[in-house]
Amino acid sequence: MLSGPVNSSERTAIGFGEFVALMATLTALAALSIDTVLPALPAIGASLAVERANDNQLVVSLFFLGFGVGQLFYGPLSDAAGRKPAAYVGLALFVAGSLLALFARAFPMMLAARLLQGVGVAGPRTITLALIRDKFEGRAMARVMSLVMFVFILVPVVAPAIGQAILGLAGWQGIFVMYLVAGVLTTVWFGVRQEETLPGSRRIPFSARRIAAALREVVTTRRSIGFTIASGFVFGAFVGYLSSAQQILQQQYALGPRFPVYFSMLAIAIGAASFANASLVVRHGMHALSTWSLRGICIVSVAFSVFASGSGGHPPLWTLMTYLMVSFFGIGLLFGNLNALAMQPLGHIAGTGAAVVGATSMLISLAFGTWIGQSYNGTVLPLVIGFAVLSGCAIVIAWWAESGMTVRVRAGATPTT
Repeated sequence: MLSGPVNSSERTAIGFGEFVALMATLTALAALSIDTVLPALPAIGASLAVERANDNQLVVSLFFLGFGVGQLFYGPLSDAAGRKPAAYVGLALFVAGSLLALFARAFPMMLAARLLQGVGVAGPRTITLALIRDKFEGRAMARVMSLVMFVFILVPVVAPAIGQAILGLAGWQGIFVMYLVAGVLTTVWFGVRQEETLPGSRRIPFSARRIAAALREVVTTRRSIGFTIASGFVFGAFVGYLSSAQQILQQQYALGPRFPVYFSMLAIAIGAASFANASLVVRHGMHALSTWSLRGICIVSVAFSVFASGSGGHPPLWTLMTYLMVSFFGIGLLFGNLNALAMQPLGHIAGTGAAVVGATSMLISLAFGTWIGQSYNGTVLPLVIGFAVLSGCAIVIAWWAESGMTVRVRAGATPTT
């Protein structure tokens, strides 16, 4: 098992702590692009003449669409040209999308800008997974990913409050100015401090035949595709929450300017779980934690669906927050573990593997998350029932993936997770 750099001669001055912080920053661009804009959705809709309140959710959904599709491009590119050039392409597109959104004067133009932002930020996200997989594997990889996710989750804790403050000072356009600055600064940090982790001897020429072979390997590897689909189901429920959180908390429960505070409380639950996972995964393993988390989310979601139905879809706020905090703690345990489980067999094609895993799970989550968000009807029932159904589906798919692993272990393979 690798627990450090693949090739010590490729080291630079960057240390473990800075590596984790840089990877978290690259990953956090996505969260920043989603959560900071949430308080501004009504203002954007009003400014760009959006008629249906639920259509404001498309500012989030189109970002996820670009994010999912974009990942398919960056993996093969990073396997052929190296991790850093691929990341530069994505960061440049992210900056371009931020500029386009800043000067948007119609809603379709805003949606196109968000799509471009999503395509762009998919680069850093995909390359982050590949960089970590280049350096680590097994439980060591899961530990690094958990630490990255912990830092990454700090962004949603403060992002809505930052968005609310910028909205009050400079309007919704000021939020996109912040995206520009963040994109440029991150590009400079990455370019100066991060070494290339994919030597020329391990690169795969950019040919359609080889890429198709790599894609086929990912899709036909039961463990990888199974945990990828399970991750898509889980994140689908979360996308549904992100799409409708502003309407549920700020409007249905009339929180108004207090929305960022409640949103941050839920983000803290995910961050705490990701931090705890860094040590729990070493003792219990990724499979056990994933199984416990999925079952817990499903059970509490079914129970709360019944309770919320009895309250006409509008349960007391404290009960909703308690339910969501418990569920999000489980999601925090799942994020790093399901991705690590899906990536574990793909070390020799980490770039393409990260692309397929990320894109497939994201497109699955987008489909179900958009459905949940667009089903919002003034009650919490679409969200809670969505959590119950999707976590149940994830349990079945994860069991299918694990059953394939059990067969191989009995045949003589050595389990590492």
